[in-house]
Amino acid sequence: MRYVSTRGYGPMGFTDILLEGLAPDGGLYVPEEYPRLDSEDLRSLGEILAYEGYATFAAEILALFIDDIPFSDLEGITRRAYTKEKFGTDLIAPLSQVEPGLWLAHLSQGPTAAFKDMAMQVLGQLFDYELTRRQRTMTILGATSGDTGSAAEYALLDASRVQVFMLSPLGRMTAFQRGQMYGINSPRIVNVTVPGSFDDCQDLVKEVNADAEFKARHSIGAVNSINWARLVSQVVYYISSWFQASDGQGEVSFCVPSGNFGNICAGHVARMMGVPIRSLVCATNENNVLAEFFTSGVYRVRASTETFVTSSPSMDISKASNFERFFFDLTGRDSEQVAHLFGDQLNRTGVIDIRSTPYAHLPASQYGFRTGVSTHADRVATIADVFRRHGYLIDPHTADGVKVGRERKGDEPMIAMETALPVKFGSITKEAIGRVPEIPARFSQVLDAEQHTVLCDQGADQLKHIIETMTILKPAS
Repeated sequence: MRYVSTRGYGPMGFTDILLEGLAPDGGLYVPEEYPRLDSEDLRSLGEILAYEGYATFAAEILALFIDDIPFSDLEGITRRAYTKEKFGTDLIAPLSQVEPGLWLAHLSQGPTAAFKDMAMQVLGQLFDYELTRRQRTMTILGATSGDTGSAAEYALLDASRVQVFMLSPLGRMTAFQRGQMYGINSPRIVNVTVPGSFDDCQDLVKEVNADAEFKARHSIGAVNSINWARLVSQVVYYISSWFQASDGQGEVSFCVPSGNFGNICAGHVARMMGVPIRSLVCATNENNVLAEFFTSGVYRVRASTETFVTSSPSMDISKASNFERFFFDLTGRDSEQVAHLFGDQLNRTGVIDIRSTPYAHLPASQYGFRTGVSTHADRVATIADVFRRHGYLIDPHTADGVKVGRERKGDEPMIAMETALPVKFGSITKEAIGRVPEIPARFSQVLDAEQHTVLCDQGADQLKHIIETMTILKPAS
């Protein structure tokens, strides 16, 4: 299995792109071709999930994409990542039926109460394995809109060969999210706050990565979903969810709360592999760039000043990094076209318009994408309704997915992807049901911990200076 950039660079092996993150040409790595699963392959995987468990099931799927790590080592990685102690259940990613036709994939039972743990626990193990094998260290530079940061930091806290610099938008996360991240007191975990939106954080990460000399000197890698290893780990729970909802027979659809397009892109990969997925429903909040594209064919990036601060803050994103991976498939894997659209046109104009192109109708007809928008009032109403009718408390992002999923469900099972536990979002929960969620004992100190941050308000040069002066690991040889 070899990988190429969406803009033409490559090919490369998996462990090389694992450590590199963003490609040198600014593109995102994707497989040269997706592995395909026929009915017999799916039947065999279903037996593995049923009789050997999620960790072995995950190793079997990851092995389709990873041929430069021995399978026994890969299975060791997934067994260390997916444990009952970390996720509270042997099932790791169980489903429950909320109401007729609507299922909920419980993906947020991990160490930081967010679905990001599902991939980040694997990514942390992969980094530790490969850096030890190469006797190297690495600097992780990432951006978070709320949950990626804490999931990455907790997954890498004990990885002695990794130092983390995590950017987050100043004042735009909930108190619980800030406490989870900023409360970590370790010289290998540096939380950098940036005035503006998540998009501003993400742009700084990309600008630093574009400095090839600096990136090489500090061995900078990525934990955001621009890193293929993280995205492919998410493919696993789409396939396991299909088995649980369909008993291995027939189609399902997924409704995915979407901001950076990483989670739903993993569903796209599963569908391209042959998993019977009828529709991938992209649920957005008021920052509806993706919904606008799937409705009109126009992808228009908003400035940070146009990006709304909402009650589902992890989706307050107006420039979806992983969208480029889907566009690569949409254009027939035309790297020159993608480089022009994302490396040139989008930077100059902020707009990509496919209405007059040959692939204008393909997102829905060929790739199964549909969409819907949810507002604050919708979130409050959905949280209250699900709790009143079914006794289950959901977070505001999951509420966006449930609201849109209810509107778009057909005769096939509709699976809404849970994104976080409501303990992270006390304010809207209180608005919906009259009280804040009870804080589990394992998170009892989050809101009281002393917080540690560094401000970056002067752009990429200042961020480089922060990395230069606060790096404690020996640079890569």
